[in-house]
Amino acid sequence: MPVLVVNVDHIATIRQARMGNEPDPVTAAHLAEMAGARGIIVHLREDRRHIQDRDVELLRSTIKTNLHFEMAATREMQEIALKTMPYMICLVPEKRQELTTEGGLECTGRESFLSDYLAPFHEKNIRSSLFIDADLHQIDAAAKAGTEYIEIHTGRYCDAGNHLEQRKELDRIIAGITHARKIGLKVNLGHGLNYQNIFGFQHVPGIHEYSIGHSIISRAVLTGMSEAVGRMADIISGFNNT
Repeated sequence: MPVLVVNVDHIATIRQARMGNEPDPVTAAHLAEMAGARGIIVHLREDRRHIQDRDVELLRSTIKTNLHFEMAATREMQEIALKTMPYMICLVPEKRQELTTEGGLECTGRESFLSDYLAPFHEKNIRSSLFIDADLHQIDAAAKAGTEYIEIHTGRYCDAGNHLEQRKELDRIIAGITHARKIGLKVNLGHGLNYQNIFGFQHVPGIHEYSIGHSIISRAVLTGMSEAVGRMADIISGFNNT
């Protein structure tokens, strides 16, 4: 059965707008867990625009589910992640000027670098994932790099301007999931998923986790964290993704 993993970055974004102490992403993570989240995601960016180092430390020591650590493939982040020992790391592309991650990681031609970068994590039994587009060449490259998981970037599907474009992107993602499973990769999905477009994956097999942040936090502003997470968790628990 697929599970929901909640990204709490946007709670920290609100906090950092005033450079204060609230709202607290650690408290939000605990509420998400109680409402049905099976893991918590944070992206510690190079510019520290939202999540801070202290947030990561507190989450690692207090949450009851799994900590997923999104990060750029830099030496600094490697050192922090190896010290933190999360359940899983997910390598993502990162640009200072972007509002949010704009696309998948470029893996083709970088298999050796990625393999070397991931090796210390595998030595410590930390799971790894690469955030990539649903491109068969990228999926093959991810497998060659030695990652256990990929997270397929669903942004183009979620941002599609019409039904035909959305269907085309959905078919591309499904083909990517099928190919990844055939070559031994486990598949997560994330980016832009919300309470409506997630139903496109209701009967798609082979999805381990749905990584969702912005839509849940947006709803939580109006309805509360427990309701927002609980509703999404209920939706996913009804999917037939075996």
